[in-house]
Amino acid sequence: MVEELLAARGIELTYETVRCWATTFGLTIAKRIRSTAPGRGDKWHLDEVVVTINGRKY
Repeated sequence: MVEELLAARGIELTYETVRCWATTFGLTIAKRIRSTAPGRGDKWHLDEVVVTINGRKY
């Protein structure tokens, strides 16, 4: 799939290139994503949300 997206832009590469890239950088990127994800103790208070649609608050 990545190969087709890049091919549409004129960039040619093989699945092996994508696999090597994922092996090299995948773990680092996954760790970075996990570190910025909200913690399990975070709370969402949806009852405190106000939405304005066409000037009316809901």
